[in-house]
Amino acid sequence: MSRGLRVGLVTVLGAGLLTSSLEAQGYRLRLDARAQAAAYRGVRADSVLFTDVVVGPTGGFQTTDGFFVHCDGGTRCFFFRPGPYLQGGPLVTSADLTLWGLGLNGLSLRVNARAGADLGETDVWPGTEPPIQLLEAYADYASRSVTGRLGRQLLVSRLGIIGFDGGRALVRAQQIGLDAEGYVGYGLARATALPVSSSAINPLDDFQPRSRQLVAGGALGWAGRYGQARLEYQREVDRDSRQFGSERVALSGELRPFSRLNVTGGVEYDLANTWFGNADLSLRYTTPTVTALVGARQYRPHFDLWTIWGAFSPVPYHAVNASLWVHPVARLELRGRWERYAYSPTETSTPLVDVDDDGWRLGVGASYRPNSVWTLDAGYREEYGPGASSHGFEASISAVPLARLTLTAYGSTLDRPLEFRFEETGVDVLGLDAEWRPSERLRLALGASHYREDRRRPDVSGIDWNQTRLHAGVTLFLGSGADRSRLPRALRTRAPAGTR
Repeated sequence: MSRGLRVGLVTVLGAGLLTSSLEAQGYRLRLDARAQAAAYRGVRADSVLFTDVVVGPTGGFQTTDGFFVHCDGGTRCFFFRPGPYLQGGPLVTSADLTLWGLGLNGLSLRVNARAGADLGETDVWPGTEPPIQLLEAYADYASRSVTGRLGRQLLVSRLGIIGFDGGRALVRAQQIGLDAEGYVGYGLARATALPVSSSAINPLDDFQPRSRQLVAGGALGWAGRYGQARLEYQREVDRDSRQFGSERVALSGELRPFSRLNVTGGVEYDLANTWFGNADLSLRYTTPTVTALVGARQYRPHFDLWTIWGAFSPVPYHAVNASLWVHPVARLELRGRWERYAYSPTETSTPLVDVDDDGWRLGVGASYRPNSVWTLDAGYREEYGPGASSHGFEASISAVPLARLTLTAYGSTLDRPLEFRFEETGVDVLGLDAEWRPSERLRLALGASHYREDRRRPDVSGIDWNQTRLHAGVTLFLGSGADRSRLPRALRTRAPAGTR
């Protein structure tokens, strides 16, 4: 652990000295190093001859020493045994740099990258390959009516988050509240900064594309006094087969007819699969003491056409929900949420099994801040749905004994009865975090948590998954200070009392 933190600190301080030489330009740099140590029980696959299994007390097959097995009609049956303890030590260092003052008014550069490694003895932590990932790196030009961006960038829209290497342009007509956007480039895989052809992803072997997809799209938006609306279009094309990987369109909007009333909604349509995707409509009413929200939504997972998952024709579920936040007194907040959902017919037949196709979820909680030092929060959540259910409590206590020191203790419980499996699991968590801010430019974090898992099984496969995790972090902010300089005294004296 100490070796990992030293590596992170060297990276932080070295990069800081490098950027401090950029005196002719303005810059802002955020460096963050996080390290964790964890050890947990592994598993190993095993098998036994079908002729050596016995019938267990529940009627299923098991080994002579009590492990339930899965037999698929062959000569051998398969099961999992407890494996050795695995030790992981992920270290992640990220850097977010913005440069401006490059000789052209409105031009800036942005770079966001991360480096990760597993310092544990068994190198088992996921997400540390490849060791260096470039999340964003682009040049941005912004003026009153035009914005242009070139390089690696992330696009956040109603259709989700997608990364690509290419160009993007936005034109605004502020007098009438309209804007138009267009972009094109080579895409990245969903939920990652890697190309879909990267060997580090390799989700479906032979089905994985060999070349990066071409991403293109655009949007039209309008914003006015009483609301806003946006129409978006996006397509992805496989460069080898010249076939669509996906093609979707979305419409979203917000209506503010009164100061306390807000209506939002949106809908997505999958042109490639010819069906409606996610859709939602919600009504929010806000007062100083009460905020209420009611809504309805449809959820359908989206899969690219090159994956095999689309062959399963995912059906959507439809839900209605309500949320309430109440402030009976100034320092107390009470909250609650409820949702009921049901899946559409799957057009399949299961004459021997009766399966529920609906469910519900709810949650209640409260936050109380008796003074400027203490904050208390507690909640309960429960969910019942097809195949499984869960319920549990969570609570936290935060204290600010010093102006730059924050201490947080937290705990939670979760029970997960599983309808389609014979095992039930309970997980208890206890943890403590501390954050110290010795200056505006530096933050230090330290914490520990313990996970206790109880697998209630009728055989001997109740593997001990208990584990303790230690984590530490360092965050450093560097900048030219041009955007943080104090106002001249003549201007500061005009400020209202109490704002200096």
